Amino acid sequence: MELKKMGTLAAVLSLAGALLAGCGSAEEKATSDSGAEIVKVALSDEVNPPFLYTDDKNNPVGYDIDYLEEVEKKLDGKYEFDYQFGEEEGNLIGVSTNKFDFAINWFFKNPEREAKFLYGNPEYGYSMTALITRQDTDDIKTFEDLQGKKLAPMAPSGGLRTILNSYNEKNPDKAVEIETIEHPSNADNLKGLAEGKYDAVFLNVSTFDAVQKELNLDIKVGGIVSKEPVYIVYNKQNEELQKDINKATKELQEDGTLSELAEKWFDVDFFQDLNYINQEQYKFDGK
Repeated sequence: MELKKMGTLAAVLSLAGALLAGCGSAEEKATSDSGAEIVKVALSDEVNPPFLYTDDKNNPVGYDIDYLEEVEKKLDGKYEFDYQFGEEEGNLIGVSTNKFDFAINWFFKNPEREAKFLYGNPEYGYSMTALITRQDTDDIKTFEDLQGKKLAPMAPSGGLRTILNSYNEKNPDKAVEIETIEHPSNADNLKGLAEGKYDAVFLNVSTFDAVQKELNLDIKVGGIVSKEPVYIVYNKQNEELQKDINKATKELQEDGTLSELAEKWFDVDFFQDLNYINQEQYKFDGK
C-alpha cells in the first residue's frame, strides 16, 4: 500500500511539473525571424493627430510611431514592436492582464494608474494646452488674462479641468470662472468663440488643430499655457523592457532626435520651455 501511495504521489508530481513547464513555455516571448523579441503594443483607435492616426492604407503614423521606430533602432534589433489597435480603456485592461506589453497614446500620470502600471521615465513628449481666441484678440495669452472674460464651458473632470483647478487653487485671487457641462463639444465651443459667445476656449493644441482644419474659423492660439508630459504605460512585469526603452528615450532626447520629431509633427520643439514655444515665430493656427 505504501509503495502504491508513493507511486501515485510521484505521478501527481510528474503531471504537475509537466503542467508548470507548459505554463512556462506559454509565457515565453515570441521572437521574429531575426531573433528580436516581439513586443505587443496597444494603440488607441481613438486617434489623436499628430500624435497618432492612420494613413490611407490604415497604417499607424504620427509622432508616437516615429518615436517608437527610433527606439527600435536605438535598441539595435533587441525588440520588434507589433502594433494592435483597440479602445483605450480596453487597451489598459489588456496591459494589466499582459495581453499587451505596453500602451501608448497621450497618457498622463495619475495616482490610480501609477498603482497599476509602470510608467516610462523620462516622458517621450508633451501635450501642449492653449487658450484659443479670436484673431482680433491680443490680450488673452495666460490664465491671468481671463479675469472678467468668459471661458467656454468645460467637463467636470479630465486633464484640462485638472490643470485649471490646480491653477485656481494656487491663485484664488485670480481664479478663472469655469462653467461646467457634462459633455462639452469642442466644435460648438470654437464656433461660439468665433461668434463672440465666449472670449476663449481652453484646449489641447492638437485637438484645436484637428477641429480647426474642419471648421476653418477666424480664431487662433492666443498663448500656450502649459505642456503636460506624456508617457508609455507598461505592464508591471515588464521592468527590463521599460528600462531599455527609458535608456533609448533619454538618448533620443540628448541627441536631438525627439526635438526633430517635435518640429516635424508640431512645428515647434516642445522640449523647450514655454517662453521659447510662445515666441512670435511659433503660430499654431490650424494650418
